[in-house]
Amino acid sequence: MPRSLIALLIAGTLLSSAQAREYSRNALHGAIAYHGETNSSGYAVDRRTSREARVEALRQCGHPRCEIVATLRSDCGAVAKGARKIVAQKGATRPEAETKALRRCGEGCEIVVWACTR
Repeated sequence: MPRSLIALLIAGTLLSSAQAREYSRNALHGAIAYHGETNSSGYAVDRRTSREARVEALRQCGHPRCEIVATLRSDCGAVAKGARKIVAQKGATRPEAETKALRRCGEGCEIVVWACTR
């Protein structure tokens, strides 16, 4: 294999790695917190770090027993609740996340909270 071709392949790999790191730095984080017994919820989107998003979602939720049910990174999440079940799912779009959550939750469920990051 010619040296110039090998150099091009290596440069392409390095560029791809650099692009991946840049995407990772620029990806925005989100989180959804929920407490089923009280139906309390909170969410945060477009935060610089996952920690910032989780802390804000819990703060907004307001109940001391709220839990993070979904973490987001440049995607969407939705929480569906039924009589016996609470399900959180993610998707590329809000409709996809909601459809997945409702399908997994089953009959009689409804979306109680959703959030999308950029």
